[in-house]
Amino acid sequence: MLIYTEITPNPNSLKFVLPPEYPAIERGSWEITSPEESDSPLIQALWGVTGVRSLFITRAFITVTKKEEATWHELIPAIKEVLRTYLPAGPLQNPQKPELPEEGDTEREIQKIIEEYIRPGIAMDGGDVEFLGFSEGIVHLKLKGSCSGCPSSLFTLKAGIESLLTRLVPEVKAVVAE
Repeated sequence: MLIYTEITPNPNSLKFVLPPEYPAIERGSWEITSPEESDSPLIQALWGVTGVRSLFITRAFITVTKKEEATWHELIPAIKEVLRTYLPAGPLQNPQKPELPEEGDTEREIQKIIEEYIRPGIAMDGGDVEFLGFSEGIVHLKLKGSCSGCPSSLFTLKAGIESLLTRLVPEVKAVVAE
């Protein structure tokens, strides 16, 4: 099973790209910041790798964020071994069901732009963006995966996302991350 890594703008996060025949999750994305007893064997095994700080799971990749003291030299082989062992069992069920905000025309337009233009670019860097809402000219988002805690996230938010949304949707005045 070929699993390769891609760097992300966050030096503490690495994207593990999965073969198409072995999706990690059935749908959506799932960010896990602490282990739970009820976690699947795959999740438990990934948390068992010393140095893992958080996980971000999509169908096509898993972004692992490491603790500051951990080294990728030690983590990469251990994480790949876990993935090779557990991915053949099939994709995980996503326990997170996003609450969809009540939408007006502006909210639908914002979400369409996020889906078509913003999300694919962020996914290339091992992250994701979740639309939380729109009120009084401000778009509220949550950056996930490698974007969470990334030194470049403010630039991504302001120069990338905010710039695009304010240009394409006149009602948008600013974008904030929660």
